[in-house]
Order: sequence, then structure tokens, then C-alpha cells
Amino acid sequence: MTNVSMAEMKNLQGNGFRARVQRFGGYLAGMIMPNIGAFIAWGLITAMFIPTGWTPNETLGGLVDPMIKVLLPVLIGYTGGRMVHGQRGAVIGAVATMGVVVGAEQPMFLGAMIMGPLAALVLKGFDKLVEGKIRAGFEMLVNNFSSGILGGALALVGVVGIGPIMEALTNAAGNAVDFLVDNSLLPLVSIIVEPAKALFLNNAINHGVFGPLGADQALETGQSIMFMIETNPGPGLGVLVAMFLFGPRKIRPTVPGAMIIQFLGGIHEIYFPYLLMKPKLIIAAIAGGMAGVGTAMITNSGVVAAPAPGSIFAYLAVTPRGGHLSVLLSIAVAAGVSFIVGAMLLKFGRGADDDDPALAAAVGSGTPTVPDSGAGTDAGTESAGGSGAISTTTTTSTRPVISGKEVTKLMVACDAGMGSSVMLASQLRTRLKPYGVTVEHVPINDLPADTRLVLTHADLADRARSTVPHAVVIPFQMFLGDPMFDEVEKAIKEGGELRG
Repeated sequence: MTNVSMAEMKNLQGNGFRARVQRFGGYLAGMIMPNIGAFIAWGLITAMFIPTGWTPNETLGGLVDPMIKVLLPVLIGYTGGRMVHGQRGAVIGAVATMGVVVGAEQPMFLGAMIMGPLAALVLKGFDKLVEGKIRAGFEMLVNNFSSGILGGALALVGVVGIGPIMEALTNAAGNAVDFLVDNSLLPLVSIIVEPAKALFLNNAINHGVFGPLGADQALETGQSIMFMIETNPGPGLGVLVAMFLFGPRKIRPTVPGAMIIQFLGGIHEIYFPYLLMKPKLIIAAIAGGMAGVGTAMITNSGVVAAPAPGSIFAYLAVTPRGGHLSVLLSIAVAAGVSFIVGAMLLKFGRGADDDDPALAAAVGSGTPTVPDSGAGTDAGTESAGGSGAISTTTTTSTRPVISGKEVTKLMVACDAGMGSSVMLASQLRTRLKPYGVTVEHVPINDLPADTRLVLTHADLADRARSTVPHAVVIPFQMFLGDPMFDEVEKAIKEGGELRG
């Protein structure tokens, strides 16, 4: 029998809820992230050719309106449909999205996120209904006409029904933002944004919430502060500098690399483990975020498109003419404030708590995730500081297990599969190549059903296990220098067991 205390059960349920929220956010981000290149193209064209741009040109500027009102929503609907029902879902998703595009005046990003997956879901249901009932030779006819008829019908519904509703919701959201701006309350949004980022909801917040609002503002004014709320690299940089100067000595050597990756590379996930290791530093991130947003409001700062990734170079690329000083000032103020608050919270290094249990787990002195070959220990505490670890009497035999000699492919999973997982997969690919192991990066929601071994951050491990329940999921804490990477390599090299 498995014995789980009431407190542990609540912890487990909390993690389940958080995993569901992360999964929903992952779906939203999954519709946007593959199309970031198109958003950047629109942003650069807008920055260059609108009347207030670097080189105003009426002819070339004619691309701005149709790209944001038609191309980008259709791409989102296409991608959302493909996530639900493959290529057939992608096509019907794009067709249905045209309905909300025509049925509304504003850019229909939110409408596309609804219509694309919804249309694909309807087609998927129809395909299941007629599966095995179509006479031989009529498959193509039924497939083409079913997607055409259903797609056309849903497009009509979008024009007369869903489009106007989405427009009303977009207007309401815009009015709420205007209220916050007019009453100087927008910095308070950081109280929600910064903690949510630490739970790996950054992509969902940026691309699912602020992106559509910012695009609507940028179309009217040529820039938007909405793009700067979540993406500002200042708060993360300030926290990392505070950790480097005043944090636990065992952690300090990993910080310089994280600073470079976060500020220059724009992969903000790199600093989330430091916040989770020292949760009080979230206060520093909130303070820095509020200061950055406040500075941007005072200086009337904004950018023309979402800086993706949130690198200083991406910021400079999408900053409108004459706005570089104010944009850089908001980043610098955010970094300075988060550093000062972080340094105070860390007591300027006095009594750096090297013996903190959370720290011990993060640097690998806690219960190991990868036991030695043939280990028969109980599955007492889950690995490496994984959130919500519970103590049970269930033996390790009930957990997925794979021998290192059987590993031919390792999947590195993150929320969107385009940031931290790419970086980590590149590192591990070099390390594991001598053993004949291929390393791939992938969004957690898109892990293949036949996956056998997954490496992901401990805060995302619940999602990975629910996506591929039969796979061995190895959680880690730090994106740089985590001992779990050495343990995995050792198990593959020596044929040890890897347990989920």
C-alpha cells in the first residue's frame, strides 16, 4: 500500500493544478511560438516603414495592416488546428480563422486561438464518426468535402457570431489596460507576472495575453508598452547579479553563464531555478518589474513587436525610432531595483546559507534521481528538489525504468521547446554523442508517445509524466551544471538504471 499524508496529498493536488495551468499555457504558447519569425518580420516592417518609422514608405508600409489582421491570425489558427488534428486540422483551422478575421476590425489573435483548435476538434470528431464506414475509393472525396463543408460553415459562424464576440472581449481587455495606464496602476501587473514566470508560465503570459493587446496598440500608435511587461530582461539580470555577489557560494560559479544566456541570449528560463531556490527573491523580481514598467510609462516607452526571445539585442531591433534611450532606461532601472532588493534579501552575503535544504537539493546532495544499477531502495523522496515530492512506501519497481544501455534517444523538454530545451539539448548532444545517443528538444505537450527517456526541469516534471506516463522522466533543478546531467551520462556510459 502507498501511505501518503494529508499534507503530502494537498501538495500533490497543488502540483496537479499547477501542471494543468502550465499545460493550458503551453497550448497557448504552442500556437504562437512557431510563428514568432512572422511576428518579428511584421515588427521590423512596422518599425521601418510606418509614418513614424525609420524610413517611412507608404507602399512598403501597406504590408503592416494585412499582415497583422490576416496573416498572423491565420498562422495562429493553422498552428492551433495542426496541434489538434495534424494537417487536416491545420487547414480547417486556417479556414475557420478567416471567419473571425473578417468578422472583427481588430487583430483576432484571441479569436484565432479559439477557432483554430475548435475547428480541428470538430473535424477530428467527424473523422472518428465515419472511420471504417467509408466505401473503398471514396476516402478522398469524403475527406476533402468534409473539411471543406465544415471549414466553410465554421468560417460563416466566425463572421456572424464568434468574430463580434471576440472583438467585444478584445475591446474590454483594451479598456481595462487603458484604465490601468490612466490611473498609473499598470506596474501592479508585475505582482502577478513575475511569480507566474517563475512557474514557467512566461510564454503563455507574453504570447497569449500581452502579445495580442500589444499588437492592437502597436497598430494604432506604432508601439506598445504591453510587449515590455513580461519580456524585460532587467529583473532577471538584477536577481542574477545579486546571486552572484551575495548568494550561496556553491551556486555562484553557475551564475555568470546564466547572466549571459539570460540577458544576451534572451532565454529567461535560465534564472527561474534561482528564484525557486530562494523564493524570497521573487520579491526582488516583482520590484524590478514594477520599476521597469513604471519607468516605461513615465518615459512613454514601447516597442513595435514582442522581443522574442527577450534578449537585449531583440529589444534594440524592435525599438521605434527615437525610443532607444527610454527603452534601455526601463531595462536598466528594472535591473538596478531588482539587484538592490535582491541584495538586501540575501543580507549582502552575510551568513550565506550553504546548508539550506533547498540549496542542498539543487546542487545534488539530496536524494538522487538516478540510482545505481540494481538499486532496490524505496521511492521515498522524489529527485533533486522536484516540487511536491512525497514520501511513500511504494517500491521503485512501480516506477518506469530503463537501462542506460537501452537508451538511444533522449528528449529534452521545456514549455515551448524553443528556448531552454534547445540550449540544454545542444550541451547534452556533445556529451552523449560518443555513446550513440541522439538528443532532441521538444515542447512538453508534444512529447511523442513512444518516448522512453525525458529530461526536464523539476517544475515541469508533472506535465511530462502526464504526457508520456510510461517514459522515464528525469527532473533537474539548474540549467547549467546540474549534477543530474552527470548522473544521466554515467548511467548511459556504464549501463546503470534510470528511473522515472
